[in-house]
Amino acid sequence: MAHDHGHEHHHHHHTVPVEEMNTAFVVGIVLNFSFVLIEVIVGIFIHSLSLLSDAGHNLADVGTLALSLFAFRMMKVKSNERFTYGYRKTSVFVSLINSVILLVSIGAIVYEAVRHLFSPEPLPGSTISIVAGIGILVNGISAMLFMKGKDKDLNVKGAYMHLLSDAVVSLGLVIGGIIISFTHWYIIDSIFSLLIAGIILANTWSLLRDSLRLSLDAVPTGISIENIRNAALKIKGVKDLHHIHIWAISTTENALTAHMVLPQGTTIEQEQQIKHKLKHELEHNNIHHITIESEYDNMSCKEEKC
Repeated sequence: MAHDHGHEHHHHHHTVPVEEMNTAFVVGIVLNFSFVLIEVIVGIFIHSLSLLSDAGHNLADVGTLALSLFAFRMMKVKSNERFTYGYRKTSVFVSLINSVILLVSIGAIVYEAVRHLFSPEPLPGSTISIVAGIGILVNGISAMLFMKGKDKDLNVKGAYMHLLSDAVVSLGLVIGGIIISFTHWYIIDSIFSLLIAGIILANTWSLLRDSLRLSLDAVPTGISIENIRNAALKIKGVKDLHHIHIWAISTTENALTAHMVLPQGTTIEQEQQIKHKLKHELEHNNIHHITIESEYDNMSCKEEKC
């Protein structure tokens, strides 16, 4: 049985410029934390629950950005004898922790919003609108920083999506503030708090689901074993591909091990060419660490799934 450990086959478009992303994370953290302080101070001063719940949401996002930055740094740490994949999996656990933090913040927002629904307090709508307007700017600028790297890394994409949805939430608060200014329907404040909670829940649920799946070494989203097998069978000389295992090493890198069946009489040279083609195909399917074991079609296979 020929073994081939084809590791470190990278297509350049999968790499995210480290310095650029480091800067994006740091600037994003500073901008958003400053905005959280503004929202908290004004929110407490004018008793606006929607501003305070948005501050809670934004604070959770600052945590998300900080943890993502940590994970991003950990992914660059070299592997060693004990951690053969390095610390890449940190990024998966960070996604999981982030989603749990967000779920806790949703609980707090909903509790306060329901409490205030029955006794809304008078609020200066114009102040809410002005603060939320600053929020659109802060979140918009921060989101732009992650625009470039969003298709190359799950954590970067998560940061981008969060910041973009924050800008939309801020826009909602601007509208809410204007409505309060003109109508004095103070109940709008609590209603918008509940809407914010709903938006965060929708975002968090998919983050929680994906990070849980990756933690349990499930096949990453967007990759289908059936498609991989079909792609392999299209390569001349591949009779079958089985014992396929695919899992995430990090939020950006995936690994695969499989048994490849070749026709009896395949030369070593032909086998290498077939493997090279297969690896190229797999890289296009977002799989970067590949280990393939060769078998020949006259071998009796005793293992299950053959």
